[in-house]
Amino acid sequence: MTERSEGREGMPSQHSMTGCTERSEGREGMPSQHSISGDGGSPVLSVVVPMFNEEAVIPAFVARLRPVLDDLDLPYEVVAVDDGSADETARLLTQQAGDWPELRLVRLRRNSGHQAALTAGLHRAYGDWVVSIDADLQDPPEVIPRMLRLARERGLDVVYGVRTDRSTDTAFKRHTAGVYYRLMRRLVGAEVPAQAGDFRLLSREVVEVLRGLPERAPVYRLLVPSLGFSSGEVSYARAPRAAGTTKYPLRKMVALAWDSAANFSAAPLRLATWLGAAAFVLCLAMIVFGVVVWANGAVIPGWTSLFLAVLLLSAVQLICLGLLGEYVSRIYRTVQNRPTFHIGYDSAGEAGRPAPIPGQRRADRTPVTVPPGDEPEVAAPHPPGRSPAAAR
Repeated sequence: MTERSEGREGMPSQHSMTGCTERSEGREGMPSQHSISGDGGSPVLSVVVPMFNEEAVIPAFVARLRPVLDDLDLPYEVVAVDDGSADETARLLTQQAGDWPELRLVRLRRNSGHQAALTAGLHRAYGDWVVSIDADLQDPPEVIPRMLRLARERGLDVVYGVRTDRSTDTAFKRHTAGVYYRLMRRLVGAEVPAQAGDFRLLSREVVEVLRGLPERAPVYRLLVPSLGFSSGEVSYARAPRAAGTTKYPLRKMVALAWDSAANFSAAPLRLATWLGAAAFVLCLAMIVFGVVVWANGAVIPGWTSLFLAVLLLSAVQLICLGLLGEYVSRIYRTVQNRPTFHIGYDSAGEAGRPAPIPGQRRADRTPVTVPPGDEPEVAAPHPPGRSPAAAR
């Protein structure tokens, strides 16, 4: 495994160590939010793990992750986000938490998707540093200490885990992933690291910036690089899935690629413009062809050419309308401002009860009965055009 880091225009280190306590100078000499003392209070490191139907891999994942974090000798927490699993994922995590107090269980009320579960974990993490990793063990937990060390020594806000060897993936997966990253680097910019998924380390400053963004469907592998924080890379060989089956079939990979393109670029809309321009040029060519044939006295086959022209123009119009409709639907969902996930339970609550969820109304399904005579008084309506005071 190799390490690489890059700063932004020679910015000073944000996380330089002083003695046993880390103190850092932020940009323009401002004190950093990352005062890493490790003496109680909030954890220094949070590990966010989105899970969906991962009962088969949980024992192996815990057996690999816990020794790595214990050897760091600093306060940490593991935020396991159950994305509405239908198997025994939640029960197994609860059992593991009985012997591992640093393990937290956050359950979503329904399956909301990998990126939404990752968002829930980032919003619930308390650590000064936050690592996101999947539970399938294709990304090795043993890389986490290297990420943390690189960030603290070189004053980085983001450290990406970059896959240098994907021989365990299928040929189709390797080729489609290569096309995806090349396309995203062309659309978003060269700052998007090639072959970097959702295995990364973020500073608290980056997490707070992400929490404040109004993204409805964030794609973090593109969103994080676009923020412009100082970053580095730790490379590793991608391992095969330890147990279970993949939760990212072709349908979800296509949806992720479309979300990536639509959220970070207007290129699909420009594609509609170019299709319309190409259809217009083709129609001009057909008009010229028709005039030339008519001038030569030849008979133009009517229904075939007309049929093909109508099909072509209709297809182009429908594609353009579909692309416009996709962007309008995203604007509509943004205006609605509905949450992309609902947290049903957080084991960080006291006495095993769910922790209070800021800004979320808690519905009580128990019907409330009002005793006779205790009904609230209803004020009589006042005449139109008169104020309530004048009515009295």
